[in-house]
Amino acid sequence: MNNNDVLRRFRYALDMSDREVIGAFKESGHIIDKEGVLNLLKSEEEEGFVKCNNRLLGLFFDGVIIQKRGRQKIKPGETPRKPEPLSSNNINNQILKKIKIALNLKTEDMVAIWELADIYISNSDLTSLFRKKGQKNYKECLDKFLRTFLKGLAVKYRK
Repeated sequence: MNNNDVLRRFRYALDMSDREVIGAFKESGHIIDKEGVLNLLKSEEEEGFVKCNNRLLGLFFDGVIIQKRGRQKIKPGETPRKPEPLSSNNINNQILKKIKIALNLKTEDMVAIWELADIYISNSDLTSLFRKKGQKNYKECLDKFLRTFLKGLAVKYRK
């Protein structure tokens, strides 16, 4: 699943306007105009298509986290924690984690969202998607799994 497709599906699921997408990028420190957003949302065959790289998609989700949950409060003496950039290694797991944080989803919420897309997942299978790669019970989130989660989000939020 490519990053442009993830961006399109997430935007659709949450019914985000162009202005909200621009705002999400702005919150994370990336300036983009409406034309730039529209080019990211185009399919590969369309003229003007711009590939959404991991850095851009990560900035978008970091901005959505700030939009939905607010900026992280920093106590005196603490250094601010930088958001983890998306890497090509287990990217679907990282995207899922950012969506979970942005929408403040609990395990039960995520299981219910997958059920809306006719996928049934146990709590232990779900937690294995959030483990670090290399841990004993780590499980990679496949494209189909992320795609059905985004489909479930659309069912939940576009009623």
